[in-house]
Amino acid sequence: MNYDDDYDGDSGDGYQFADPGGTSALRAASKSNPRIYSCPTCKRRRVLTRRDKELGYQCDACADRAEGGGY
Repeated sequence: MNYDDDYDGDSGDGYQFADPGGTSALRAASKSNPRIYSCPTCKRRRVLTRRDKELGYQCDACADRAEGGGY
C-alpha cells in the first residue's frame, strides 16, 4: 500500500479517515464508500466501509480488544 493512498485532496483536511488524529484506522463513510459491511470478528452490522473491508479491518471495539486497550 502506498502512503499516498491515505490522502484525498478533496476532503478538506486531506485524510480519508473517519476520526483524523484519533485512534481509529477506519475510513470515513461517504456516498461512494458507505458503512455497509459487518465486522468479521464480532459480526456487528454496518460498521465497515468497502475500503475498510478491502484492507481486512475489523470494527474499532474489536481492534481495541485485540491491541490490549479493550473497553
